[in-house]
Formats: sequence, structure tokens, C-alpha cells
Amino acid sequence: MTQPSNDSTAPVSEFFLICFPNFQGWQHWLSLPLSLLFLLAIGANATLLITIQLETALHEPMYYLLSLLSLLDIVLCLTVIPKVLAIFWFGLRSISFSACFLQMFIMNSFLAMESCTFMVMAYDRYVAICHPLRYPSIITDQFVVKASVFIVVRNALLLSPVPILSARLRYCGKNVIENCICANLSVSRLSCDNFTLNRIYQFVAGWTLLGSDFILIFLSYTFILRAVLRFKAEGAAVKALSTCGSHFILILFFSTILLVVVLTNVSRKRVPMDILILLNVLHHLIPPALNPIVYAFRTKELKQGFHKLLQRGF
Repeated sequence: MTQPSNDSTAPVSEFFLICFPNFQGWQHWLSLPLSLLFLLAIGANATLLITIQLETALHEPMYYLLSLLSLLDIVLCLTVIPKVLAIFWFGLRSISFSACFLQMFIMNSFLAMESCTFMVMAYDRYVAICHPLRYPSIITDQFVVKASVFIVVRNALLLSPVPILSARLRYCGKNVIENCICANLSVSRLSCDNFTLNRIYQFVAGWTLLGSDFILIFLSYTFILRAVLRFKAEGAAVKALSTCGSHFILILFFSTILLVVVLTNVSRKRVPMDILILLNVLHHLIPPALNPIVYAFRTKELKQGFHKLLQRGF
């Protein structure tokens, strides 16, 4: 295997990912829970996609949006975790120049796509509870198609400059990334050029996209709560809120872990580097592993679909 370059003038053709530089001996032990979470995430999301595909009763806009979320989760997991496990198990730390920036693009754009999907799902719940009679005419299959195209195009276009700006930097010395993944700032810090523009663009684009999504999610649930409090029929409020419970829990998983990652990076001088690296990895693993499980336990129709799928299998 090619060794990391120490020549301060040699052009860089590949990078080396050094996971947990201060705790190299822990990597084999950490690989066990990570691999189990990875199998759980892929298996659970694949099962959910197959169930929705085979069960005609689940061919509804809400479940199509959930399918999109599961598809995004699968891609994120396959983009990040196999390489991390290859580093832990086989010491395959090298990653090519192009593969590194492709991973960077997928991580940035797909995480933003997940945030946007949560926003569309919040709008779906808003219409279902606040305008139930108009729901079939507003939330249609065509709406899901248009929303999916918007989710993909908006985030892919607005976040593609992040890896492009990073790839255009001049890398002529260090090629060791102190991270398990090709995070934008972890890679850009190795360049010989000033990467201020790269850092500013990621900050502005990221917070604009995620911030606008969370504002719209907050407004949707504010209107939902206000409508629910007006329900006078016994049990109507509880029933209405239960339909939003699964979605709200998924948003909580996603936003909480994202917030922790952001805060720890802001205070990176106070937080050990290995903690930051671990949080970055877990952010691409825990939500994908928990999302389908939460919906499976809280949605009656999905429970029935899973049960039928198991009966077909046996």
C-alpha cells in the first residue's frame, strides 16, 4: 500500500483516512457495534422498501415519501460505513482523489435531501390534520413525484459547489485526513491554498437549506398543534397527534445528532478529535438504523405489511 506523502511539493493523487488517531487500538472493538448497526440499517430499510412495494394498501403518498427517506438512508450508509469498516478490519486507509470528493458530494447533498424530505413529510401531516377534506386532492402521487424531483435537484445543485471548490484547491503536501470520512473541512485543511471561500459557502448553503427546512417543519407542527387543540371530540386530539408521532421522532433523531455534531465542531478545541470523528460516523448510521424501526412499531399498516411479508417468506 502506498504510504502517506511527506513531500511538501509532491502533488497529491490519493488521501489516507486515519480514524481515531489517538485510539488506534480500539478500532477492532468499535467495528463490532458499527457493523451490527450497519446491517440493521440496510436490512431494516430494505425490508421497509420491499414491504411498501409489495403491499398495495401502502401505495399512498405518505409511504412513498417514507420510501424516499429509506432510499436516501441506504445510499448514505453504503457511501460511508463500508469504507470505515475496511479501515478498521483491513487497514485500507487510502482513498482516491475522485472517490474522496464523490463521497463528499453524496454526504453533503443526501443529508440535505433527508432534511428536505422531513419538511415535505411535515407538510403532508399538516394537510392531513388541518385540511383533511382537501388531502386527497392536494397530496397526490403527482405531488410526491414533483416533491421528489424538487428534493433531489435543489440539494444536488446547491451543494455540488462544496466538493467542486474543495477539489479545485491545490494539494501539494499533506495527504493524511484525520477522519474516517472525506468531510469538506477535514480535506480542505490539507490544501496549500486558502479555503475560506469553500468554508463560507458550505456554512451559508448548509444553514440556508437546513434552516429553511426546520423553520417550515416548525411552522407545520405549530399549525398542527393549534388545530389539534381545537378538536372537541373525545380522543380526536390524541388520534391526530399519534399520526404525527413517528414523523416527529424521526425529525428529533436527525436534528439532535446533527446539532451535537455542529456544536462539537464549533467547540473543536475543547472536544477531543476522536469524539468529533465518532459523532460524524454515527450521524450517518444511527438515524438510518432507527427510522424504519420507529415507523414499524408506530404504524399499524406497516406492521400488517411486515407480517404479510414474513408469511410470504415462510
